[in-house]
Amino acid sequence: MTKMSKKKKKYYTVWKGHKTGVFEKWDDCKAQIKDFRGAQYKSFATFEAAKKALKGNYKDYIGKSKKFKSEFSEAQLKKIGQPNYNSISVDAASSGNPGKMEYRGVDTKTKKQLFIQGPFEEGTNNIGEFLALVHGLALLKKNKSDRILYTDSRTAMSWVKKKKCNTKLERNKKNEALFELIERAVNWLKENTYATTIVKWETKAWGEIPADFGRK
Repeated sequence: MTKMSKKKKKYYTVWKGHKTGVFEKWDDCKAQIKDFRGAQYKSFATFEAAKKALKGNYKDYIGKSKKFKSEFSEAQLKKIGQPNYNSISVDAASSGNPGKMEYRGVDTKTKKQLFIQGPFEEGTNNIGEFLALVHGLALLKKNKSDRILYTDSRTAMSWVKKKKCNTKLERNKKNEALFELIERAVNWLKENTYATTIVKWETKAWGEIPADFGRK
């Protein structure tokens, strides 16, 4: 009989929210960022790390996480290979489903942020992943770049291929701006052709995608 693994405790730093500080529970952190425009927060493994981060700049911590160790064997990793660094990686983050959502794209090798949008009211992670891909496609086409695009979302890849945002989220006054952006993205896909290759990021082999917001 195997023992259930104990969930590791996390501490949450809130740089911008209804209240700032370090919180020991996710629900307490969530209360500070809910309905707060431009909220800034991230989780840490220790109270000391979270307290230190609070004194620093949010941008210095976003996307940074502990060193990743793959569970795959050397043979499996060799078969998968290494990421193609001539690429852009995209990702999204949502505090709730639906909740405040934002997305961004970074240079895969350097993690330099190339674009970021949001936060949007009442969005979902899938919508963010979809918009991030379309944003990346448009940017690469505009720059006549031969880079590939990495995403860790098969759902977003499917939506882009079908040229349709297949979300079940209902449109309302709060997310009106988000749905207008979705319409623009869908129209771009229908009106444009592109040579960019979209590739699934191998999270289990390489760790979190470089564009990850690293919050939770």
